[in-house]
Amino acid sequence: MDFVILSIVMLVIGIYGLLTKRDLLKVFVSVELIATAATLNFVMLTSAGNGLGQAFLVLAFATDTAVGALVLALLLIAYKKYGTSDIGEIMRIEQDKKEGEREV
Repeated sequence: MDFVILSIVMLVIGIYGLLTKRDLLKVFVSVELIATAATLNFVMLTSAGNGLGQAFLVLAFATDTAVGALVLALLLIAYKKYGTSDIGEIMRIEQDKKEGEREV
């Protein structure tokens, strides 16, 4: 039962970070925290003796790794392109670029 409480706490912290943080790296950490909370639930399902839980656990690890690699690559590309990792700043730069194209 302690794992359920830990999983819920991790999920709440991850959602809070996802909704309040503006830095791309902090958003990535929040998403990974949510994924870890889900993986913890799969571990609990596996420990219950159900073979289906092991399949879900392997799938969760593979998916989490792939998503993490993709997000880190996108984060690096965005930082190189815009010179910042602040979501608000990136959106402002893109809006300025679109407004500049409309005026021409």
